[in-house]
Amino acid sequence: MQAKIFRIVFAAAAPFVLTAAAFAQTGSIRGRVTDENGQPVKDAMVYLERQGVRGNYKVKTKKKGDYFHAGLPLGQYVVYLEIDGKEVQRINGYPIKMGDDKPLDFSLAEIQQEQKARQASGAGPSKEQLAAMSEKQRKEYEKALKARQQQLTKNKELNTAFNAGMEARRLKDYPVAVMHLKKASEIDPEQDVVWANLADAYSNLAGTKTGDERTAAVEAGIDAYRQALALKPDAAYHNNLGLALIKAGQAEEGKAELQTAAELDPANGGRYYFNLGAVMVNSGNAQGAIDAFRKATEVQPDHADAYYQLATALVGTATMKEDGSIVPAPGTVEAYRKYLELQPSGPYAASAQAMVQSLSGTLETTFENPKKKKKKS
Repeated sequence: MQAKIFRIVFAAAAPFVLTAAAFAQTGSIRGRVTDENGQPVKDAMVYLERQGVRGNYKVKTKKKGDYFHAGLPLGQYVVYLEIDGKEVQRINGYPIKMGDDKPLDFSLAEIQQEQKARQASGAGPSKEQLAAMSEKQRKEYEKALKARQQQLTKNKELNTAFNAGMEARRLKDYPVAVMHLKKASEIDPEQDVVWANLADAYSNLAGTKTGDERTAAVEAGIDAYRQALALKPDAAYHNNLGLALIKAGQAEEGKAELQTAAELDPANGGRYYFNLGAVMVNSGNAQGAIDAFRKATEVQPDHADAYYQLATALVGTATMKEDGSIVPAPGTVEAYRKYLELQPSGPYAASAQAMVQSLSGTLETTFENPKKKKKKS
């Protein structure tokens, strides 16, 4: 009787043992998701795809960015993170082990750093990332890779042509410089630096030509400057375009470009107006030179050479009395003296002192800065 009871108890206990064994063959996964600033990401989705014996699971992050999923069959998984419906990172072959409590965290800051590092090195995605890609993702990657390779080839050709053009400019072989830089502009028309240097090369070339050839080179340079400005509104480009227009006889348009350069770059406005004055002097426009040099001193009061050139231009407008004495235009002597104040030992100091003596009838053997404080005796 006792043996029979024992067999009944044993049979009843067997299902319990099997259930406990089945429960023991599962594991769990936990971790935390943080953004670029280390802050928790809520409602991010962590998906788990079991390899071999298929199974799909998912879990959403909570307010503190943490997630936990228990009862996962043991094995290898593809784990990927989605934020706002966009896959951020995928891990292939992640093991779920019994009793493994190591967290799987996702840091967007680290993910971005890794992606930038791989892009900078040209390494592309890892083997694990490639293996975990879907067919659609792989096609997109291959398309992007092909485009990148084409861009690298294009960049190599661009650099070769650009460097050859710049070397030819350095050697003052302007026809060759134009040829290479023009080729560079055709390879990539979106590079403002290429257009600007092509324009400079045309301007240099124009200086070696006469007649129709000179005109053609000047006009080609003007067009190249405009192309550079269309890509980047740079003050230096406006300055160079203005000078090219003035050389081409388009004085008003040229002055407008130099005015724009001064407005875009006030710190160097004196230099732009000084350039305009120099062009006016060379073209024989005395009043235009006076206006430009005076403007240079107004926007940059410490531009010593502008004062000297202003005074020199004003000398040309001096009048003479019946007794033969010279009457300088207003501001002439003051401009010379201002130059001496700023550059008492400058390259034009001796000339400026001589002009002050001649125009004012005073002898200035030495120049002392009137703003300098005298020592008390």
